[in-house]
Amino acid sequence: MKLNFLTQMREAAQQIISKGIPLQRGAPKAPAMRDINPPPPSAAPSTPEPKPAPEPARPQAAPPAATPNPATHPAEYAQDILNRMGISVDLQANLDRAIDFGTLLNPSPAQPLPEGAQFVSGSYVNHAGSRNYKLYIPASYHGQAMPLLVMLHGCTQNPDDFAAGTQMNQVAEEMGCFVVYPEQTANANHSKCWNWFNAIDQQRGQGEPSIIAGIAQQIIDEYPVNERQVYIAGLSAGGAMAVIVGTLYPELFAAVGVHSGLPFASAQDLPSALSAMKRGMQGAAKAGNGSQPIIVFHGDSDTTVNPVNGEQVMAQRLHNHRGARPSVQSGAVPNGYRYTQTTHTRQDGTPLGEHWVVHGAGHAWSGGSASGSYTDAKGPDASREMLRFFRTVS
Repeated sequence: MKLNFLTQMREAAQQIISKGIPLQRGAPKAPAMRDINPPPPSAAPSTPEPKPAPEPARPQAAPPAATPNPATHPAEYAQDILNRMGISVDLQANLDRAIDFGTLLNPSPAQPLPEGAQFVSGSYVNHAGSRNYKLYIPASYHGQAMPLLVMLHGCTQNPDDFAAGTQMNQVAEEMGCFVVYPEQTANANHSKCWNWFNAIDQQRGQGEPSIIAGIAQQIIDEYPVNERQVYIAGLSAGGAMAVIVGTLYPELFAAVGVHSGLPFASAQDLPSALSAMKRGMQGAAKAGNGSQPIIVFHGDSDTTVNPVNGEQVMAQRLHNHRGARPSVQSGAVPNGYRYTQTTHTRQDGTPLGEHWVVHGAGHAWSGGSASGSYTDAKGPDASREMLRFFRTVS
């Protein structure tokens, strides 16, 4: 809604400029009015009026401020146009009332924990930078070795929101698993998206992949993690980054989960990222050695990330397994969506991957809770299915 309004304002301004109508700051001045009823002339000759004293020279007006760039400062551009048209509206104040940006960036408070469980904060730093994270320690933990799942949130989200929406902590509580949620910063990306489309963030030992892998290793060093059961999963930009990190560090992660994500190295900059999101990767490259199982969820009504990306993620992983045997089954969630699950296995029956297409679902975590953002409870439970899949491949 905000973007549509700004677009309309921009188009209106461009039309005004194209017609040659000058834009002025403030309200337009009214033309000087003539006295249409002058007093009748007096019979007596009037005394000549003295000449008015010359007005002091007015200071020269300052040059008008430069028009903000609509591509980088759309709100400021729209406000400038309103000012020039003499419309007294505080656009930012109205937008702030219409959209609570604090709620958008931090949609939900931390959820209550089971007795004995912990959701603790930590941080990690290396040569590429630093990131905070939150680690869920289930109540069933009493010093024994447990699996570890790294969960990468989507744009505008944070660990508390992502945990609340996916309900992964509740499933991990049942299955006995550590879950760590790295947090992207607004300094690294204005919308708190993981930078999956930057070349530096697609290289081992560099950028965000090195930080995320470093967080996983730090948890392994501090807790008794079963190192053969370390997994990574994510949503949207987090799903795309999960593919990258899993591909770059196959010795660390035993399997990958991708929800509404994109293939490895599917973009090298922002324009190619937008193209991949809209149409899929052009000429999907092969990635990985095929030994790392993967589970993919995608709604076939997703208008943010084209569902073809889910197919391309699977194709990247299965390129070394042309003899894999796919099996297809369909199902439906009671009072919810239908889905198609395609399972790929090796000749000996061990799992290679699962591809879940949720029919009618959009860009949201399937089976998630409304207590978090970007969730849709009408789909199959992606959190439970991912942890179930991870346990079968270890």
